[in-house]
Amino acid sequence: MNSIETKDLDIAYDDAVIVENLNLAIPHKKITSIIGPNGCGKSTILKAVGRILKPKNGMVYLSGEDISTLSTKEIAKKMAILPQTPSAPSGLTVSELVAYGRFPHQKGFGKLTAEDKKIVQWAISVTKLMDLEHREVDTLSGGQRQRVWIAMALAQQTDLILLDEPTTYLDLAHQLEVLELLHELNRSQECTIAMVLHDLNLAARFSDYMIAVRGGKMIQHGSPEDVMVPPVLKEAFSIDAEIVRDPRTGRPVCLTYDLLHTKSFSVKEAMAV
Repeated sequence: MNSIETKDLDIAYDDAVIVENLNLAIPHKKITSIIGPNGCGKSTILKAVGRILKPKNGMVYLSGEDISTLSTKEIAKKMAILPQTPSAPSGLTVSELVAYGRFPHQKGFGKLTAEDKKIVQWAISVTKLMDLEHREVDTLSGGQRQRVWIAMALAQQTDLILLDEPTTYLDLAHQLEVLELLHELNRSQECTIAMVLHDLNLAARFSDYMIAVRGGKMIQHGSPEDVMVPPVLKEAFSIDAEIVRDPRTGRPVCLTYDLLHTKSFSVKEAMAV
């Protein structure tokens, strides 16, 4: 079963087609990472499947339903979206921002119910923000702020969370902190998580499923073992990569690589080399 599917999807900015004829699937209750070089269309794909960006042609299905037929509030009950650099109004506390996640479920004047408050506290607890709930979001570190935004997404109580480069601008420890939190939420809460990541090794370490993109086209998809192979990385990034096994996790790791200055290869051609 898939949480999201696209069919013959074309995405464009004005007349410039960025993604063409895309057919991909985001597996249900799994962690999926979309990888690829800068400007290849990764974030554009995430915006289209999250209905932030209207596709030029094709269809997006959310849990089997045509996403174009759903209201914004219906989508917000099924899917939470975190952009690359989310920003909160100045002076907002952690608990106030997390409470924004209850908006899709509110009626009338939007006053928080006892149930809403219970869910907000649960989201704060799960993301280990109890000691920070009265702090202003502006005063937190980058890793702490990411946890707050994830808590807000959890407060929406959706089955699917989309994240666009959630580790951007974070140091090594905070990158692991955020990704370990997402991994734990996937395993304990059965959240489907799809994210754009730049770091190949982190993507392979924390993902069940990976999608490699270049030039707006999907060139390979599958398990980390299917995607983290030299021919795929050659086509996606124009690099000659050395792949080994992580001694701690058993996952594939890009140990080193050289830049290729030749024409790009297809996977089929690269396999034959």
